[in-house]
Amino acid sequence: MQTKTFQVEGADTTLTVHLATNFWQRFRGLMLRRPLPPATALLIAPCNSIHMCFMRFAIDAVYLDKQGRILKITRHLRPWLGLSACWHAHSVLEMTAGQADALGLRVGQKFTIQETK
Repeated sequence: MQTKTFQVEGADTTLTVHLATNFWQRFRGLMLRRPLPPATALLIAPCNSIHMCFMRFAIDAVYLDKQGRILKITRHLRPWLGLSACWHAHSVLEMTAGQADALGLRVGQKFTIQETK
């Protein structure tokens, strides 16, 4: 799985992002996996809704448009019980619950891909 570093425009916030871009990676998501480390997320693209079946831990879901702007943040989706959607989203970042607040993420912020040197 490919990994990129995302940065919030105008902030020092960076996030290590694993990209789920093919059918099987998107289908599996974080099901049956261990919690992600701090400042790490899984980007599921394209995707505008998620479920929490077969999940072992709670997550925050951060929905993005095609330009990487945050449209919606759903915090602390519970394993097995949670559902979430944002019909205008192009993709969703899944991260361990509490990370959206720990990183200071807000609706309207924009992520950019940080170029590696």
